[in-house]
Amino acid sequence: MRTPRRRPRAAVAAAGATALTAAALIAAPFTGAATGSSAAGSSAAGPAVGPVPAVVGHRLVKGADRPLSDEQCRATWGINCYTPLQYRRAYDLEPLYRAGVTGEGRTIVIVDSFGSPTIQHDLDVYSEQFGLPSTRVEVLKWGDVPPFDPTDADQAGWAGESTLDVQMAHAVAPGARIVLVETGVAETEGVTGLPEMMDAEKSMIDRGVGDVITQSFGATENTFPGFDRGDFSSIGKLRYAFEDARRHDVTVLASSGDGGATDATADGGGDYPYRVNSWPSADPLVTSIGGTQLHLDDSGDRTAPDSVYNDYGAGGGGQSHVFARPAYQNGVKDVVGDRRGTPDISMAAAVDGGAWVYSSYDPTAVGWDVYGGTSEASPLFSGVVALADQFGGRRVGDIHQALYALSRGESRLTGIVDVQDGTDNSYDGVTGYPAVKGYDMATGVGSLDAARFVPALARAARPH
Repeated sequence: MRTPRRRPRAAVAAAGATALTAAALIAAPFTGAATGSSAAGSSAAGPAVGPVPAVVGHRLVKGADRPLSDEQCRATWGINCYTPLQYRRAYDLEPLYRAGVTGEGRTIVIVDSFGSPTIQHDLDVYSEQFGLPSTRVEVLKWGDVPPFDPTDADQAGWAGESTLDVQMAHAVAPGARIVLVETGVAETEGVTGLPEMMDAEKSMIDRGVGDVITQSFGATENTFPGFDRGDFSSIGKLRYAFEDARRHDVTVLASSGDGGATDATADGGGDYPYRVNSWPSADPLVTSIGGTQLHLDDSGDRTAPDSVYNDYGAGGGGQSHVFARPAYQNGVKDVVGDRRGTPDISMAAAVDGGAWVYSSYDPTAVGWDVYGGTSEASPLFSGVVALADQFGGRRVGDIHQALYALSRGESRLTGIVDVQDGTDNSYDGVTGYPAVKGYDMATGVGSLDAARFVPALARAARPH
C-alpha cells in the first residue's frame, strides 16, 4: 500500500515555544490542499512533513493549553485565530438560534478514514470552553478499522481531520445529531480508500441515516486509472452513493481543496504544473465548498469584507476535466465554459483566520490547535444545511438549482454574499481564478448570511 499524501483542505497551528518550527508545522493535506508553513517566518506554503492523509487540513498551531485572543494570536504567530462564537456573529447565526433553529431533529454524517478515539471527549471540552451544548457523536466503524496508533502519522492526520469536521459541524448546528463513519483504508490519490467510503455512505443513505453528508477528502481527477486515455469509468463506478443520495434527497458536500487551481500528483510528491481538479468536489451531484478568508474583530464583526482564501494554501477551484457543465451552471457558462466548475459556494478556510479546535488523540500534544483549509469549510456548511432542513421541515436535498437561482437574486433577500476582492486562488506556480462580481471559480457564488440564506434555501429547494 502506498504512503498516503494529503494536502490540507484544512490546516493547523501549534502553540508554545517551538510552535512554529518545521517539525511542529503540519500540513494535513487533502488531495490538493496546501501545506502549512511558519506563519511567523514565511508567507509561502512549505512541503508536507511526513505522510499525511489525503484530506487533512492545514495545522499551523498545535497543542496550546488554551485558546488565545485574536490579538495574542497575531502577536505570537502572525495570524488571526477565531472561535465558534466569532463565527456565529460573522455568519449571522444568532437570529436563527433565538428562533429555535439549531439543527435539532437533523443528522450530519461525516466520513473519515480511521477517525479519532477521543472524538466525544474532545467535542465535550470544545463545547464547554465556548458555552455550547454538547451532543453525542455516534461512531460507526465501516470495515476493518485498525486500533488507533497516535505514532502513525497517517492515522494521526485523519484523527485531526475527524476532530475538525465534528467540531465545525457542531459549531454551526449545535442541535444536530452527528454520525462519524470511520473507514479502515486511508483515502489518498486515485481510487484508494474511496470504495470503502462510498460503500459506507450508500449504507447510511439506504438506512435513512443522515440528511447531509460532508466529505473533507478528495483525489485529483488525473490520478484515477484511465484518465490519461480519456477513460473516466474508474470515477463513474464510484458515483453510486451520490446517485443514491439524490434519490433520497440527501445533500452531499465536499471540500474543494487547498491547492488553488492545481492539486496533488499520484505519487504525492508535489502538484501538477497546470490546472486540474479533484473528485468528489467536481462531481455534479456534489455541492463543492470552497474557501474564504474572514476579517473579524474579537466580537466577530467584520473589519473588512470576506476575501479569497490564499495564504498558506488556496481554495480549490476550476474546471473539471471529467464532467461536462451541468444544467444548473448554464447561467454561468461564460465563466465555466463547457465543463463543470467549482466551487459552488464558500465558507471560512484561510489559515490566517483559522479555527480553534481541541484534541487529545495524541497524548504528546493535548490541547488547542488552529486549523484552516476547505476541510473546515465543508463541515461548517453542513451545519448550515442542517439548519435549512429544520427550518423547512424537510430535507433540502440536492441544492444546486436553488443555490444558483438564489445567486441571481438580491443579497438582502437571499443571504448570498458575493466575494469580489479581485484576488485569485493561484497556488504552487499555477495561475488561478480571480474573485469578481458574480460567480467565479475562486469562491463560487460567494459566501452567506445565514439568517437570510437558511430560510431562502429552505423555500427555494425542490427535493424529489
